Amino acid sequence: MQHQVKLELMDTHAGGDVSRIVTGGIMRLPGTSVRQQMEFLRDQADGLRRLLLEEPYGIPEMSVDLIVPASHPDADWGYIIMEVMGYPIYSGSNTICTATALLESGLIKKQEGVQTFTLEAPAGLVQIEARIQDGVVEAITCEGLPSYIHTYKASIEVPGIGPVTYSIAYSGGFYALVEAAELGFVLEASEERALADTAHAIVEAITAETEFEHYALGNVGPLPFLHFMGPVLQLSDTTYRSRSATYVHPGVICRSTTGTGTSARLALMQYEGLIEPGDSLETVSLRDTRFVGTYTGLANKQGQDVVENRITGRSFVLNRAEVIANEDDAMLSPEVVQSLRVLSTQRT
Repeated sequence: MQHQVKLELMDTHAGGDVSRIVTGGIMRLPGTSVRQQMEFLRDQADGLRRLLLEEPYGIPEMSVDLIVPASHPDADWGYIIMEVMGYPIYSGSNTICTATALLESGLIKKQEGVQTFTLEAPAGLVQIEARIQDGVVEAITCEGLPSYIHTYKASIEVPGIGPVTYSIAYSGGFYALVEAAELGFVLEASEERALADTAHAIVEAITAETEFEHYALGNVGPLPFLHFMGPVLQLSDTTYRSRSATYVHPGVICRSTTGTGTSARLALMQYEGLIEPGDSLETVSLRDTRFVGTYTGLANKQGQDVVENRITGRSFVLNRAEVIANEDDAMLSPEVVQSLRVLSTQRT
């Protein structure tokens, strides 16, 4: 008898980055918080992430978001983010996609005009503002995590490249921030492969020399992100624009500029005294898709000055699907099959 696992998905994208939203077929996970549920997936059932991001079902450039019941009484739903690098505790583009999927699936009922609700990420509660016109989700604004500069203008010798100047920001994950022009890039789509190769070498070099600790979370793992920064253009007294590209280790250049990448840029601009509360930065990707980050204020958390911010973008639904995984498919590793047996509520 053939044993199958069925998962209900809604594929979405924000700025070109595809997020596969798992809306059904997975059991309720153990844990008293979304963070604990994420840790269970990471440590006990990583096969779900691998199934949907690896051949033949997906590619590493995608992300996966599992919708789960919220554990916090103030949250409407929870969600767990899965990417090629593992399990980030927060992501702006994934949050925009998940919020859109919840509205489009009816799990959160749409309301015309500006609608607000709360989600629970592994990082904690996230306030969402959705702009809806004629039943269409036209924009999602979500809170970025409090962001800050950990290291400013350090230098490292990178094999095959030479000396590289970088800063380190935290915005939901640690980011190396580098000036694209100093490395010979203008941030066009034709440079994507070279950007990925360059970023890989820089991240490997930094990781070999340095570990980074968050002021509250401690060691959150090796450096996962690098953000290439284009020149900043001032459009008005309060608005700026910059071409940008975000790299996820290992090997992926995001289609969008990413929400956390945009938050990291805001942290650097604030650190350098270039923006004031209320100012916004529009980041523009290799594919000319855009997110807008707004600097809302400076706070002090446990002795660390942090930049509070919001990210605005738009997500589109690509398809609704039922994924069927056959347990005797040779393309599925034993680890993936075991994870699916543990997690699935729909097996035949």
